[in-house]
Amino acid sequence: MLIHIGFGNIVNSSKIIAIVSPDSAPVKRMVQSAREKGTVIDATQGRKTKSVLVMENSQVVLSALLPETIAGRVQGSAQAREDSGAEETDERG
Repeated sequence: MLIHIGFGNIVNSSKIIAIVSPDSAPVKRMVQSAREKGTVIDATQGRKTKSVLVMENSQVVLSALLPETIAGRVQGSAQAREDSGAEETDERG
């Protein structure tokens, strides 16, 4: 399921390993290391980075949305999938 991470940018929620705040020193080091390797995707559109998404393929995605906002969207999309699966089962039965 694709989720919106701000400014028209969308990621595959099934590929997200973690959504973290960029404030801690270890996360800052991780982002800097990813920048050096060329594996950072900056989706902030020049705004302040408020969350860092760590993806399955070692990509690091920077977003201007809060981690709680993105997590809520991921949970909402998971809930929507569950609900649509339940409706399909109800229609068959």
